[in-house]
Amino acid sequence: MAFDRATGPAGGLVVGFDLDMTLIDSRPGIAAVWDAVAAKTGVPIDSELVVSRLGPPLADEAAQWFPEHEVPGIVAMYREFYPDLAVQPSENLPGVVDALAAVHQAGGRVLVITAKNEPHAQLHLDHLGLEVDELVGGAWAEEKGEVLRERGASIYVGDHLGDVRAAKVADAVSVAVTTGPYAAEELSAAGADVVLDDLTEFPAWLAGHLGG
Repeated sequence: MAFDRATGPAGGLVVGFDLDMTLIDSRPGIAAVWDAVAAKTGVPIDSELVVSRLGPPLADEAAQWFPEHEVPGIVAMYREFYPDLAVQPSENLPGVVDALAAVHQAGGRVLVITAKNEPHAQLHLDHLGLEVDELVGGAWAEEKGEVLRERGASIYVGDHLGDVRAAKVADAVSVAVTTGPYAAEELSAAGADVVLDDLTEFPAWLAGHLGG
């Protein structure tokens, strides 16, 4: 299949986006869930620290606070609390609606890939009314790259160093935003092709990228 790094296979544009801290600010709700886990278990958890490093899988974060044999149960408890505590407080990050619209206006498809489990990610998309064409949950870093490659995505937008790695696996353009835990210099040093302050800058960048 012919592949153009600007538009993807056979000229069909597919743009991937991360979810947490790329499209949405989920920190208040996630902090509330971890606070509930702490209250239930009696284990002190610094929820502000947790939400300062969103990106990796839930089990990885649980392992920072609980012994390995308890992690599956903590993951299950977290997911039980999540719908009632985490969805309502989430908000769109700046420029999100226009960024997704820019992809659609260019005739492309929006693919969201996140380490969050798919049902909870869908709750966020529905709550905020975000229009996406496909959602894939439970993927992180290089795993995201495999999804991008399978879907023929030519661009991946994310806030984490793991998102930069994902784009590289798929030979996609890595567009990084500084709305997450990393500064522009760190994202560039990790190999991001483009670094934007936030998604308000994305429509103009996309237009130039496709035009160029």
